[in-house]
Amino acid sequence: MAPDDLARTRRDEYLPAQLAALAVTDPELADTFERFACGEVLGHGDLDTPTRLMVQLAALIALPALREYRALLGAALEAGVTPVEAKEVAHQAVLYVGLPRALDFIHATNDVLTERGVALPLPNQSTTTPANRAEKGLALEQQIFGREAVDDFFASAPDDQLHIQQYVAAQAFGDQLSRGGLDVRTRELLSLSLLVTLGGCEPQVKLHVAANLRVGNDRARLIDVLTQLLPYIGYPRTLNALRAFNEALAL
Repeated sequence: MAPDDLARTRRDEYLPAQLAALAVTDPELADTFERFACGEVLGHGDLDTPTRLMVQLAALIALPALREYRALLGAALEAGVTPVEAKEVAHQAVLYVGLPRALDFIHATNDVLTERGVALPLPNQSTTTPANRAEKGLALEQQIFGREAVDDFFASAPDDQLHIQQYVAAQAFGDQLSRGGLDVRTRELLSLSLLVTLGGCEPQVKLHVAANLRVGNDRARLIDVLTQLLPYIGYPRTLNALRAFNEALAL
């Protein structure tokens, strides 16, 4: 599909809450942005539409950009992202941005779903119990990062910081990342998208580049994700992420 045709069919998926108004007050900016984001960027790569929209929703949480999140969530649900997937994106973001920032987006997600007739709460997606969350979380962490790397996380932690590594295993991986609704490959793309958008997280970006490769997301897929985030996060964060990508991929 030609860039201009793609722009016409997908313009509702970039800044849907504000691009039309911008076309009245700042028509040149609206025109150049639409041609770039809805034409050139959307025409690049092979990401399926639901995956693209989920990583963009994650980026909007990390920015944060609540108004655009609500509008894009509606477009995502129309494009095939399920209510469970949408909620899991918002819940996973808590690990990276903290609960106070994520709460506005969780409430917005609930509002959009309710407006569309979706009954809440959604079906339970937990796969662990209080008794096994630490064990299962550690196993998932080892699957994603490698047993040797995780062993090093624990071995290198000073005694007064070891509890943080235990929290990572039990809470981040056991409570959250082991949940149903999204597979491990998608969750790793979301983690990378959140870190890239937050900025200043290059050590974690490198770690999650390696993790993505371990779970089956290749270099091309990671570059596709970063390309689709560019209109949201701007060039400095994109270029910083590319540098971290290249350093991690060279190891």
